[in-house]
Amino acid sequence: MKLPISVIILTLNEEQNIACCLDSVKGWAGEIFVVDSGSTDRTVEIARGYTEKIVSHPFTNYAHQRNWAQNHLPLAYDWVFHLDAGEQVTLELAAALGSKFAGPPLPVDGFLINRRAIFMGRWIKHGGIYPTYHLRLYRRAKGHCEEREYDQHFKIEGAVATLPGDIIDEIAPDLNSWTLSHARWASAEAAEQLKQRQPQPAAPDQVQGRLFGTAIERRRWLRQSVYGRAPLFVRPFAYFIYRYVLRLGFLDGVEGFIFHFLQGFWYRFYVDAQIWEWRKNVE
Repeated sequence: MKLPISVIILTLNEEQNIACCLDSVKGWAGEIFVVDSGSTDRTVEIARGYTEKIVSHPFTNYAHQRNWAQNHLPLAYDWVFHLDAGEQVTLELAAALGSKFAGPPLPVDGFLINRRAIFMGRWIKHGGIYPTYHLRLYRRAKGHCEEREYDQHFKIEGAVATLPGDIIDEIAPDLNSWTLSHARWASAEAAEQLKQRQPQPAAPDQVQGRLFGTAIERRRWLRQSVYGRAPLFVRPFAYFIYRYVLRLGFLDGVEGFIFHFLQGFWYRFYVDAQIWEWRKNVE
């Protein structure tokens, strides 16, 4: 049964991932839009085998691309589901969606969905990585993607609930692509942290950190009020120990060690180095 949901998938040279992503939604999505930002591989060709609704739009950042798609595409349904090309909807989540949307009118305006990270073929279950909930499905008139350079979340005005099942996130096909992409994201994260240190009123369109809020609001509070206030270069060491030792990341095996070290230490150390370099240059 097709559900009254518009699925939006962002792509750029995703020929290795796009078919699996589309296979996971084609059976239940009311419509599928692929928003491509200039792929030079077979991404668009593969996507045409699943949907005719393929558009091209220049990429600035994820927030701009997602909000542009939501605001400008001729979406047929009130509910929108945002996916990345490297993600897949599990059968359990698809079944939960079918159950929810086949029943009486929904009393909420959005759903938090768990993300299952797969790195080098292994499900990363520890280190505080699983479960991790993200808002991906909501009434489009109620929500949007917050304008941030990095670590963007969707925000809605209204009640939210959680759904059983996961979004599977295949994290980078190889270490080289992972490193290159995170080097770019580190610059965006450093810029975001530097901007947050400047006195300014809280942006109303962004997720506000709250210790006793939703899972997303709690993560934002911890990032800003705990990690963000810790000394540069000390906090990556502390965070890695927290994840790998206290949150049992070592149980994820060799793949987990590589992931927790790179994502929990190397990436964050590189962000701190960029912040330090910027401060040194403006002195």
